[in-house]
Amino acid sequence: MTSANPVTLPLSGYAAQHVRLAAAGAVATITLDRPDRKNPLTFESYAELANIFRAAARDKSVKAIVIIGAGGNFCSGGDVFEIIKPLTEMDTTGLLDFTRMTGELVKSMRAAPQPIVAAVDGVCAGAGAIMAMASDIRIGTPNAKVAFLFNRVGLGGCDMGACAILPRIIGQGRAAELLFTGRVLGGEEAERWGFFNRLSTPANVLADANTLATELAAGPTFGNSMTKRMLEMEWAMSVETAIEAEAVAQALCMETEDFVRAYRAFADKRKPVFEGN
Repeated sequence: MTSANPVTLPLSGYAAQHVRLAAAGAVATITLDRPDRKNPLTFESYAELANIFRAAARDKSVKAIVIIGAGGNFCSGGDVFEIIKPLTEMDTTGLLDFTRMTGELVKSMRAAPQPIVAAVDGVCAGAGAIMAMASDIRIGTPNAKVAFLFNRVGLGGCDMGACAILPRIIGQGRAAELLFTGRVLGGEEAERWGFFNRLSTPANVLADANTLATELAAGPTFGNSMTKRMLEMEWAMSVETAIEAEAVAQALCMETEDFVRAYRAFADKRKPVFEGN
């Protein structure tokens, strides 16, 4: 199993080998770029994506991330011939190494302090559905086809954190249905269920994701990262513990210069310009 080379900083200067990586201002865009096969993942692209998100966590110039697939599809999951076939020939140790490696992608996405916006059109299946799930916000299209296909290939739906994260987004019963059946969730149904925050068109989904990411990137950097962290941590807390944790988190946010800038802007009756400190 091959690992991608470690990502060096700054992220905008990294030459990705297995995906496309671009930066415009404070927004980094990751494009899954194997459109002829609906952008499946390989051992190398799994590892490289995790490395990119880890590097983003250390790059203060990147304040929001967009992830999209090329050619009208998001991602069809693990490549059948480059991943699935080799897995059938591995021993238990090799299989566990693989499943832990795939989980590292989700861990790196959730650990990255930046908001991640998934722009989802067309096929979004298997590990592709997981990447969309692991993003903070999802913009879809009516053409989107979301499917957690693991049981269709003889596996459990418990893959890469799906049983922990998906119920938080759409509820336990709906998550159970998708993970037990592997059925396709169409774009409009995905919006009704809350998997997609909203729908766009295939022509505009990337632009809409970039607009949202740019808006988020212009917000208070420390405040946004704290929001993401607390959304993650508080799921396992009691209400009383969560209130105390938020008190500490908000007090830390109040120590930032962006908080002072917001006050001064309000006093001057103008829109605040946050600088990320």
